[in-house]
Amino acid sequence: MKAGETSEDVKRWFTGAIAKLWPVAEGSFSLRHCPCIRKNCPACARGEGHSSYVLYARKGNRRTSIYVPGELAPKLASAIKNGRRLQQLINEAGVRYTEALKRERLRELAKGSAPKT
Repeated sequence: MKAGETSEDVKRWFTGAIAKLWPVAEGSFSLRHCPCIRKNCPACARGEGHSSYVLYARKGNRRTSIYVPGELAPKLASAIKNGRRLQQLINEAGVRYTEALKRERLRELAKGSAPKT
């Protein structure tokens, strides 16, 4: 954060920072081990189950899980990481934008004009 940055400076910083964050995804991503539906499956009988990657996300107010093929797992893991970074940037942008607006308001007050609402 620069001392004296304006709300426009914050906007330029934020748009530049998020431009580097594609792809993005929100949720959690994991490798799960589950039994299958086949009777007498040797892997399930040994307690190993079958592995698959899953994205846990929200659709509206409902939590959902989406199967992810193994070859797509690295791309999705990167998207989740970028999504978390985006959340951090949004939080930082809110703080910086608020501080910039307050400084701009003080400058307006110092000039003797009425503050903009």
